[in-house]
Amino acid sequence: MKILMSCLSRSWGGMEMFVLTLTEQLIRRNYECSLVCYPNSKIHQEAKKLNITIIDLKANSYFHPVQILKLTSFLNHNEFDIIHTHYSKDLWTLVPALNFSKSETPLILTKQLGSSIVKKDFLHRKLYNRVNMTTAISTIIRNNLLETCPIDENKVTIIFNAVDTNKFDPKKIDSKKARDEFDIKDNEIVIGMSARFTEGKGHEELLLAAKDLVKEYDNLKFFLVGEPSRGENTYGKKIRDMVDELKLSEKVIFTGFRTDMPEMYSAMDIFAFPSHSEAFGIALTEAMSMERACVASNANGILDIIEDNINGLMFENKNHNSLKEKLEQLINSKSERERLGKEARKTVIQKFEIQKITDDFSKLYNKLKNNQ
Repeated sequence: MKILMSCLSRSWGGMEMFVLTLTEQLIRRNYECSLVCYPNSKIHQEAKKLNITIIDLKANSYFHPVQILKLTSFLNHNEFDIIHTHYSKDLWTLVPALNFSKSETPLILTKQLGSSIVKKDFLHRKLYNRVNMTTAISTIIRNNLLETCPIDENKVTIIFNAVDTNKFDPKKIDSKKARDEFDIKDNEIVIGMSARFTEGKGHEELLLAAKDLVKEYDNLKFFLVGEPSRGENTYGKKIRDMVDELKLSEKVIFTGFRTDMPEMYSAMDIFAFPSHSEAFGIALTEAMSMERACVASNANGILDIIEDNINGLMFENKNHNSLKEKLEQLINSKSERERLGKEARKTVIQKFEIQKITDDFSKLYNKLKNNQ
């Protein structure tokens, strides 16, 4: 089966990573996959490393007639069984190209991000009318999709984002590797988070909690994994300045962007996920797959992942004092960290394992292809 994936985003986060993860899995199952992406974007660079066939288009917003014609020509010369976009803005390029090429190839939209704007005007109705099926990555995104977009409920299903539990397997990873790299002592407890340096990820709450925690515990270190994406350097500097202002420079380690995330999670004793509003939370499920004890905000898509005090702990969203209390609970109990970590991995295997999610998409592809 030939699949055309599409993600013209120029950012780099959970959405873009998932596109590549799913594409890799489909290729391993002998699907023939190509990827439409923005030239020299991070997803373009990473896809090249994986030898994924790329169609680059300089289009990531609403009206790009030259790029539409380029894609139309490509579709006229290449037949696909399914077209699957992971970025709703791509519809403004994909749908006109499909119409011009008179292609009846089924079109799937995976909705990764929520919207605060109701899009039920004439143009959006025309766009979404061409979409054969929409998948939402969480309950909150499904509900948001139905509230804001002109699409029938019977064309919406939930397929969660996925984790490769074979890659994120604590039994296969040396936890000392990253700890040694950053000179972490055996008696030190590492609390980490992994996120782009952008507003709303909760870096401030973690640092404010850290300010109070280090007064009570002298054996703590904090990993901030990630880097600013395009246009986010100002926020990245704000967080670095905040570390200095709070006198945390000896406790907080900026690791930068890492390709060895299993090793980074393994080096942590506790994983913090203080995001204010998250559609899903891939970093959270990756850390859970690595049997890390997790503390997450009680917000949005996270509610599909964490059950409080069963497979992790939840704190009151945007409340650094609540975060501090939950972190302290785990700092004081290694046995609790181990219990929650084991339950966390069980949850990921049952609900979010990449083979299960790939199965779900394979069934959807076959259903749409056979219904043509």
